[in-house]
Amino acid sequence: MVSAPGRVNLIGEHIDYHGLPVLPMALRRSIRVHFQARADCRICVTSGAYGHREFAWTPGLTPVARGDWENYLRAAAQAIAGKWGVMNGMDATIDADLPAAAGLSSSSALMVAVTLALLRANQREATFEELMEILPDGEQFVGTRGGGMDHAASLGSREGCASLIEFAPLAVHHIPIPEGWAFLVANSLQIAEKSGAVRERYNAVHTAGTMALGETGFASYAEAIQGRGEEELGALAAAKHLAPEFLHVVTEAFRVRHAARAMQQDDAAGFGRLLLASHASLRDRLQVSCPALDRLVEAAMDSGALGARLTGAGFGGCAVVFCRRGDLAKVRDGMAERFYSGTADQILHAEPGPGAINL
Repeated sequence: MVSAPGRVNLIGEHIDYHGLPVLPMALRRSIRVHFQARADCRICVTSGAYGHREFAWTPGLTPVARGDWENYLRAAAQAIAGKWGVMNGMDATIDADLPAAAGLSSSSALMVAVTLALLRANQREATFEELMEILPDGEQFVGTRGGGMDHAASLGSREGCASLIEFAPLAVHHIPIPEGWAFLVANSLQIAEKSGAVRERYNAVHTAGTMALGETGFASYAEAIQGRGEEELGALAAAKHLAPEFLHVVTEAFRVRHAARAMQQDDAAGFGRLLLASHASLRDRLQVSCPALDRLVEAAMDSGALGARLTGAGFGGCAVVFCRRGDLAKVRDGMAERFYSGTADQILHAEPGPGAINL
């Protein structure tokens, strides 16, 4: 059996695919794959929630119908084949306690778990670096042009820590979360399925940020930020009439840097303000929030939270809520009353757990 956790991104949204650092933590909720090696090339997987899928693992796999979860199984197989070649298949069953379409990276956790299961069924071990070579690009098989945050967090997180993940070069820095801090993950009840129109909007945000960068003359966002402050970059955006995606990317990158420092210095108030600023940028510049997420953030703050914001791609899904550990019950109960008509079933106490390969 292999288990790959989901993650909650504390801050650093829609910037990993531009090569900029992010600050997620793994959850104690995961996708688990129970597997047995086969002597042929067939991959046969059964999920209690989504049914049975079966196909022959051959070179050059192509996607099935858009939105079908089999595409993540095929993406894992195709990613492995691109680096190590086609191998033997497996019989597998999948179970999970990680909610789907909630912005908690269930799709990437599924791909990580299936990839590890296929490799181990073939007695092949892969390093973190090797897995990160194939997984982010491999998920584009499904049609989502994301970055590497979800895979890195699922693989390499450490218990009790947030993960400051850098991509140029790839590195994971484990930052202990102060003992008095606590996080909740609250479901907006708005499904954030990355298929159809939502996937197109997600990819459009990526494209707009890339095009805006191209108008600046910088080779990368990292180069744009190097040695410059928010005021200078804001003036550049105004002078060149850049799309709002540019300002979101650069300001969110600064927020990640400041948030990591606030965590290291146990500056809870400062960390909370950064979460709120991140949500405002995602709502106003990227327009990836929704009324339910905005109300959820307001309910959290009215209940005594220090900060809150949408987490994940947006368009629905969950909010991450930050508070002092001593206020956890008060904040949860207040949100239950203000947003969920008295029930707290959709609010998860998010405790930082280990990654699948425990760096």
